Amino acid sequence: METYELIRSNRRTVAVEITRDGRVLVRAPQRLPQASIDTFLLRHQVWIARQLEKRRMNPPPPEPTAEEIAVLKERARAVLPGKVEFWARRMGVTPTGIKITAARKRYGSCNGKNSLCFSCFLLNSPEAAIDLVVVHELCHIRVKNHGTAFYALLAHYLPDYQERKKLLK
Repeated sequence: METYELIRSNRRTVAVEITRDGRVLVRAPQRLPQASIDTFLLRHQVWIARQLEKRRMNPPPPEPTAEEIAVLKERARAVLPGKVEFWARRMGVTPTGIKITAARKRYGSCNGKNSLCFSCFLLNSPEAAIDLVVVHELCHIRVKNHGTAFYALLAHYLPDYQERKKLLK
């Protein structure tokens, strides 16, 4: 088995992650015996090897510079409020605010106070995918979870949302 970094915390499950730089991170509950972790890693050995090979063959692009992020944020500030306004009017919802961040793991979110947050990296996606994320977050103003009512609402406004989802990078 590859060498890995073990992080123990107050979680209930074991998880394995391959980082951007190709390290293997294992997250485990505080009191889980090492034997259970070893068993978990053995069961996921093929997946880990496959992911490491993919990472070796196709290394991720270098991290963007602060200047590149600033330019992307500026573009996002120019594009996203108009899209939110267009779709919000069409859907009959009103977000309480819009924030642009440089989040890497999620393109958008909607908090309990109906304030929307978008990653500037969303702007690297095609127009149809950007609209999907905007509508997805606006749907959360009405439905706060990802249940059947949420996806029915999303499908009402974007019947092709599943195809659009494939466009997200």
